[in-house]
Amino acid sequence: MRITALVPSAGVGKRFGQGIKKPFAAMMGKPILLHTVQRLQDIEAISEIIPILRHEDMEEGLKLFESAGIHKVRKIAAGGKERQDSVNNALKLVDEKTQYVLIHDGVRPLITGRLVTTAIQLIAVEKCDGVVLGVPVKDTIKEIMDDGTVKVTLNREPLWAIQTPQVFPYDVISHAYEKAYEDGFYATDDSALVERMGAKVKVIPGSYYNIKITTPEDLILVEALMDKII
Repeated sequence: MRITALVPSAGVGKRFGQGIKKPFAAMMGKPILLHTVQRLQDIEAISEIIPILRHEDMEEGLKLFESAGIHKVRKIAAGGKERQDSVNNALKLVDEKTQYVLIHDGVRPLITGRLVTTAIQLIAVEKCDGVVLGVPVKDTIKEIMDDGTVKVTLNREPLWAIQTPQVFPYDVISHAYEKAYEDGFYATDDSALVERMGAKVKVIPGSYYNIKITTPEDLILVEALMDKII
């Protein structure tokens, strides 16, 4: 199988603050994004990695990967206005020989090879249209109205918090993106584009440690866990 990993890292990161772009924020002496890409590089099944960066960061990113010996990064995609636009730009750079596309957030550096390999193996065996990682919701979830009052308390039993990576056959995710743009449909989750076509997407257990760094507090937590998650 030829698998290409797309790594969205072009977000503004307003909630992160600190006056630095989140993917390039230092964590244990090197950028968060580099930690993530190095973990993907170590997964044998992945043939190529295409990071997605803001246009003004592409040159810096290429130098970063070259200096770190990340040989699976051979091209970088330019970020778009929205995350969906960014991933679409990267899909246009995917080699036509690619059978599967894996999409993983650049600021989830605690992803493990075991989780990625499980997702890849499952999509190949079950012949489904997508495999995504997720974890059952722990907290009680309430839907509230604009004034802050509770509209309804949801049953959390069937609710899962969705993570990345998400893995799809190349032709399926490509068609899903084409259809989304035809319909003017936007989503923040790649699997949502596949689901709306009536395709079969399977959720498998991820890890509560597979944290997406969104705030400075997340960074502190991930740093504390980094040496413990292999």
